[in-house]
Amino acid sequence: MKKYLSFPIDGATAQLLAVEGIIIVEQASTTTVTVAYSGSDAATDVATITFSAAFGASDDRARDRVQDSIIAALQTSWTNVKYDVSLDGLLDATGAPATISGIVLA
Repeated sequence: MKKYLSFPIDGATAQLLAVEGIIIVEQASTTTVTVAYSGSDAATDVATITFSAAFGASDDRARDRVQDSIIAALQTSWTNVKYDVSLDGLLDATGAPATISGIVLA
């Protein structure tokens, strides 16, 4: 069965992101984490998770949180198709709790 990460968006809603086919997760900028997928010829293989506020330069904690969530999701029972990503304890560069403003596929 396929697995999905459920990301909290602005604390009001959630958006699902597939776990299957991920080949790399990168801290693309101080406000974005990208998730690249295999298996398509189109340029729609990259999901960009945008955080509302920046993290410090060379701060990979947002990327690490996404990677850790992928691992945790894959370690759950096959019947648990959705894994809720927690941002608890993840702080941006100002020390405020991190929030995600959106996820886009491009």
